[in-house]
Amino acid sequence: MRALVVKNTGDRYHVRTEDGRTVEARLKGAYRLKGIRSTNPLAVGDFVMMEEDHSGTPLIYEIEDRRNFFVRKPSNLSKQMHVIAANVDRIFLIATVNYPVTTTTFIDRFLATAEAYHIPATIFFNKTDRYSEGDREYADALENLYRTIGYGCFQISAHGDADLSFVYDMMRGGVTLFSGHSGSGKSTLINRLIPGVCRRTGDISEYHNKGMHTTTFSEMLELPGGGYVIDTPGIKGFGAFNMKGVELSHYFPEIFRFSRDCRFADCTHRNEPGCAVVRAVEGRFIAVSRYGSYLGMLEDSSDGRYRAG
Repeated sequence: MRALVVKNTGDRYHVRTEDGRTVEARLKGAYRLKGIRSTNPLAVGDFVMMEEDHSGTPLIYEIEDRRNFFVRKPSNLSKQMHVIAANVDRIFLIATVNYPVTTTTFIDRFLATAEAYHIPATIFFNKTDRYSEGDREYADALENLYRTIGYGCFQISAHGDADLSFVYDMMRGGVTLFSGHSGSGKSTLINRLIPGVCRRTGDISEYHNKGMHTTTFSEMLELPGGGYVIDTPGIKGFGAFNMKGVELSHYFPEIFRFSRDCRFADCTHRNEPGCAVVRAVEGRFIAVSRYGSYLGMLEDSSDGRYRAG
C-alpha cells in the first residue's frame, strides 16, 4: 500500500493512503536512507510503501526515492543532518525585521541551503503592522537587496492585511514549505490562508524578543484549492552541511556570477590575487552582509560548526 507521510511525531508517522484515509504507522525495524546520514529516516512529504502486521498495525517497509529535500544541521550532531521535509516545490521563508529579529546571517544561510537542494525560495517579511519607521526602512532595504539578487520578496501582515489571496495563489497545485524562526508568524499566516485549520500560535518573549515554540512537529496540510502546505517548528539557525570550498560560492548567485572572472578556478574569494568577488564587494556590487555570510559559512564548513541565526 502506497502512502504519503503528512506528520512526524517522533517514532510514529501519520500517513495518508491513496484511498484518502489517514492512519498512524511505524517504521519496520531499523532503516537507513541510502547514502544519507540523517537524524530522521522519514520526513513529511515522503512517499512510502506499507504493510500490516499480524495485529493490523501499518508498518512502513520502503521509502521511495526523493526528488528533493530540505535539511538543516542539528546543533548537537556535527556529522548528521535533519531532513525538514521532502518532495517540495517551493519554500516560503517567513522573516521578521523585528518581533523577533531575523538576521541576514540566518536568511543567507537559509537561501544557500535552498539553492543547494534546488528549491525555489521566496521571502515574506511579516508583521508590517508592528513596524516602526526604522523597521520599515530596514525592511525596504532588505527587500531591495534580495530582489536584486533574484529572490521574490513581499512585505505582509498576517494579522492586519485584508487580502492575502496572492500568497494562496502562489501555493496552488504544489507542496509549499513554510519555515522561519519561532514567532515569525508561520502558523498565523497558515490560519489566514486555510480557514478552519486552527494552527496553534504563540507570543513573543518581550525580554528576549524571541518566539516561543508552538509547532512541535512538521505537518502537511491540504489546501482547499489543491496542493499542500508544510508547517514546521521554528528554526534557530543553520549549519553548513556538505557545502565546502569553491562549491559553496555556487549557492550565492551574485557571488557565483562574479567568480567566473576570478584569476584562479579554485578561488575561495578570501585573499587570493585577482579575485573578482573581492573587487565586486569593494565596489558595492555584492552586499557586505552577503559576503560576510559566505565567509562565515566557509569557515563553518571547515570545522563542522553550527551557527545560530
